[in-house]
Amino acid sequence: MRVTVRIPGPLRPFCDGRSQLVVEAATTVAAAIGQLPAGARERILDEQGNVRRHVNVFVGATDIRETGGLATPLADGASVFVIPAVSGGRLQPA
Repeated sequence: MRVTVRIPGPLRPFCDGRSQLVVEAATTVAAAIGQLPAGARERILDEQGNVRRHVNVFVGATDIRETGGLATPLADGASVFVIPAVSGGRLQPA
């Protein structure tokens, strides 16, 4: 079973600059994230092993918060997207 994990720009230095990694035998989101390099994994998960507040994880177009969190099951060929939240700043008038 192969799953593709899409890596956002800020985490690519921890993944040899790659924008995606293919992991094997990952039947849940937790198992897929668990196979990422330590530097990326530590920035996705907090000290308790939960997804950090400012990180969003999707399987396909579905937020894992709606499907069981890290226990969300993965099918062969699934794509997991790690997306850092963007907030703050101020819009400048046009």
